[in-house]
Amino acid sequence: MSQREKAVILSSGGIDSTTVLAIAKHAGFEIYSLSFDYGQRHVFELEAARKVAHVFGVVKHLVINADLKKIGGSALTDDIAVPKLRNEAKMAKEIPVTYVPARNTIFLSYALAWAEVLQSSDIFIGVNALDYSGYPDCRPEYIKAFEQMANLATKSGVEGRTQIKIHAPLIHLTKAQIIKKGIALGVDYSLTHSCYDPSPEGLACGQCDSCILRRKGFEAAGLKDPTKYVL
Repeated sequence: MSQREKAVILSSGGIDSTTVLAIAKHAGFEIYSLSFDYGQRHVFELEAARKVAHVFGVVKHLVINADLKKIGGSALTDDIAVPKLRNEAKMAKEIPVTYVPARNTIFLSYALAWAEVLQSSDIFIGVNALDYSGYPDCRPEYIKAFEQMANLATKSGVEGRTQIKIHAPLIHLTKAQIIKKGIALGVDYSLTHSCYDPSPEGLACGQCDSCILRRKGFEAAGLKDPTKYVL
């Protein structure tokens, strides 16, 4: 692959998207990272994404304003309590109130638009179908469907100039496997932020689904979690 091929990476500043960014960079892509200020209560993730972009030396890092608080319907964007201390079996079986309606579809649509402008065929997203808290837009069939749509919906696709590929390299990995892969690629996970309900100072709550999955992942990987927790 040419070292100059461009890739758009959806970057939340969390474990998964940061690992994906490292994978894309290691593969030789020229990195363009994309984050969203969508009215999320865990807005600290945006600073994490900026730090990650700086450390990895991305060509350009964009933060798009897309105020999903006006739509609501999620504990991340509305006046709804973030669930705490849920067991993993319940996480896997239910779609939680932290699901943001159509979020990945919205984010991937922006990534698709930027990729078309950049004449890039490659979009990377850190979705995971194992440790994923039951989100419907993290499933392999969703990624496949969006990829098919992307190639029908763009000028470059219709003209045959690009064939969009949605890369989801973590989709079948556990959180521990993701962390080990990132460590092997030199990822500093102290840069990342995972908590859905951080303190005003940005400390992780330690009890939301995301914190629980993060802690479990580091423990299973036999590594120390560098996150600072309230509890």
